[in-house]
Amino acid sequence: MEHHLIDNTEKKQYEFQVGGHTPKIEYIKAQDKIYLTHTEVAKALEGKGIGSELVRQVLEDIKKNDLTLIPLCPFVAGYIKKHPEWRELVLKGINIA
Repeated sequence: MEHHLIDNTEKKQYEFQVGGHTPKIEYIKAQDKIYLTHTEVAKALEGKGIGSELVRQVLEDIKKNDLTLIPLCPFVAGYIKKHPEWRELVLKGINIA
């Protein structure tokens, strides 16, 4: 299932609209860097891959906009650990354990 990524700049979050819920990743942008600080998916949507799809689409947007990523959110860091092809976006020197 493909979801439409929304960059809600007013709320400083990327989000989907899914069945009355708003899965989101909160961020802070500073110059050419983006800090992903928190991911939230409603309990009703857990286990359906929506969080992973949200992270994937956010990473695509970060790459498209040539931003450097600082993944402060453990869910985002875990996704990048499982999908190392995205490590190129991460600020050099940041270790994703």
